[in-house]
Amino acid sequence: MPAFPRLVRLFTPVAALLLVACGGSPAPAPTADAEAAADPGELNLYTTREPGLIQPLLDAFTAQTGTRVNTVFVRDGLLERVRAEGERSPADVLMTVDTGNLLDLVDAGQTRPVQSQVLADAIPAHLRGADGQWFALSLRDRILYADKDLALDGFTYEQLADPKWKGKVCIRSGQHPYNTSLIAAMIAHHGAEATETWLRGVKANLARKAAGGDRDVARDILAGICEIGIANAYYVGRMKNEAEGSEQRQWGDAIQVIRPTFAIDGGGTHVNISGAAVALHSPNRDNAVKLLEYLVSDEAQSLYAKANYEYPVKAGVELDPVVASFGPMQVDALPLARIAEHRRQASELVDRVGFDN
Repeated sequence: MPAFPRLVRLFTPVAALLLVACGGSPAPAPTADAEAAADPGELNLYTTREPGLIQPLLDAFTAQTGTRVNTVFVRDGLLERVRAEGERSPADVLMTVDTGNLLDLVDAGQTRPVQSQVLADAIPAHLRGADGQWFALSLRDRILYADKDLALDGFTYEQLADPKWKGKVCIRSGQHPYNTSLIAAMIAHHGAEATETWLRGVKANLARKAAGGDRDVARDILAGICEIGIANAYYVGRMKNEAEGSEQRQWGDAIQVIRPTFAIDGGGTHVNISGAAVALHSPNRDNAVKLLEYLVSDEAQSLYAKANYEYPVKAGVELDPVVASFGPMQVDALPLARIAEHRRQASELVDRVGFDN
């Protein structure tokens, strides 16, 4: 038996758990020729996604195709890991969240292009790399959590800076990738100067220091600390599906959900993504493409919606009932890559206005 396949098997569950426990610290690099790892019956996935979220999709893929997925869960340092492994890396698919993380992999030369009509047909053009280097697999829309007793008929992101909300807004750190992505989108729509004015207005409206997580926004609305806040939609699905009487169920039941839009450029709701790319040195490239194509199938997209409460990238897929209750979503049409160009500028702006202070 070739040495490398034995090594690959070391990356299966036990090693994966060790990686999670160690925060994704790089394991010893493979020591055999990567070409020897090609196996028609398996592939190797490096992912930053939580095991409980992605495993049902991988199990379904294996059941349908017979192809085993050896999964390495990398909490941090995905780019550093594959770069350190170099051409001997066993990674076939690199999966993560946030457009910026995917583009970092692309910019570092750690991905290879894929031309697939299946992927092109399923994923709108503004949600994938034009050169086939990366693909969105699910959407994570940034929405408004609001006190359920508030009378609101629509909302724009720009309205977060309206003085009428002074002392009534809760949100997590401006430096969190979810928020730097939103601020970057605001820069792409309005320019840096107008966005700085807007961000200073949002800060002036904060009910508490920008901190905590998205679910804390719902918690603090229930506690009467704030009336509105910005957070990701899928957390609502999780909270509302918790057991009756649990804390998180109470948080979820305390809020109403509105999908904000930008006030210009035709409107649209800001989304971030989970996504994936084929690794530069993929030894099982055909299987890697097969997995990506499966993940945009109706079956997998429905699993994304029902297991993770994320929004499918493919049109026409049945939504989870909680997500469906938010109403139709018009996604901001700006290409994600264009938004990602402003990430650094957005981060610098957060510091300049002292948003997290």
